[in-house]
Amino acid sequence: MKIAFYGSSLLSSYWNGAATYYRGLLKALSQLGYEITFYEPDVYDRRSNRDIEAPDWCAVVVYEATRHALMQVAACAAEADIVVKASGVGFEDEALLRAVLDHARPDALVVFWDVDAPATLGQLRDEPDHPLHAALRQIDLVLTYGGGDPVVWAYRAMGAKECVPIYNGLDPETHHPVASQARFACDLAFLGNRLPDREARVEAFFLDPASRLQEQRFLLGGSGWGDKPLPANVSWLGHVGTSDHNAFNVTPKAVLNISRDSMAANGFSPATRVFEAAGAGACLITDAWLGVELFLKPGEEILIARDGGDVAEIMRTLTPNRAKAIGASALRRVRGEHTYAMRAAVTDAVLRRHFERGTEEAA
Repeated sequence: MKIAFYGSSLLSSYWNGAATYYRGLLKALSQLGYEITFYEPDVYDRRSNRDIEAPDWCAVVVYEATRHALMQVAACAAEADIVVKASGVGFEDEALLRAVLDHARPDALVVFWDVDAPATLGQLRDEPDHPLHAALRQIDLVLTYGGGDPVVWAYRAMGAKECVPIYNGLDPETHHPVASQARFACDLAFLGNRLPDREARVEAFFLDPASRLQEQRFLLGGSGWGDKPLPANVSWLGHVGTSDHNAFNVTPKAVLNISRDSMAANGFSPATRVFEAAGAGACLITDAWLGVELFLKPGEEILIARDGGDVAEIMRTLTPNRAKAIGASALRRVRGEHTYAMRAAVTDAVLRRHFERGTEEAA
């Protein structure tokens, strides 16, 4: 079956936290026989900050950020059996959604794939006239980056016919243990772009513990932090490309995951970096969010911090041997239960069920 997938970017992770998710899932779906074309706009300087070239498992069309180019690629939806419009494409999202819906064949399966469901749902609650409200009546299926039952119930209440969470996972060919690198040596590292709904939590869970632990070294990776005042023991790296993620995760004694406000409030939304870090064998510390135990076992495969004080206490007492043991346990768990091949199998079953249902109704 042919999939036309309209998303932010497959080729670049620059200001694009969904890149790893798209790559892992679409690669695994291609291995199940899907023929995929990914359409991404040329925005946010991503073309000059590519992490990968176009892969052999997915065709990629990069289009200019103009209304004319948008309409041209939207017309390609007519060639697909499955048409996917992702959230957060980054250029004229509402116009793209309308155009894709207009061009999809009547017999095609139309999917809205939400990679930031808690934030999207919050916007829908605040904006009764948002175009997505009407579009949900035409969309056959909502898939989400995560969110668990709270997101499923909320989307159903908004009028979605069906909503299924497809969680982040691990591609063992991409994220795996490697040799450490001196440039990433530190006690605690955090990787994340500076975003309005994350910054206060980075201050609380990362910068405040750093100020309390002046004898330890902290490393901050991600875009946008250049003018942020930092404690003297915090070094900022700037953007860290995906080719460096394994070394970034495996070298420090521990790596910190900090959820965005909406993700933390909703729960059941592990970030891609949780599985990236675990796949490299990192000792991961995460801020507390509902459902973490469904993915990794607290205290044995991941460490939980309720606030910056907890982070500081964990780092005061965490020994290198315990950190290595936690990282090894997490690596075993994600390889055994949380790969993108497993996520793709769930996705495939959901997609095929819709086509089988359509065949039965047609008969």
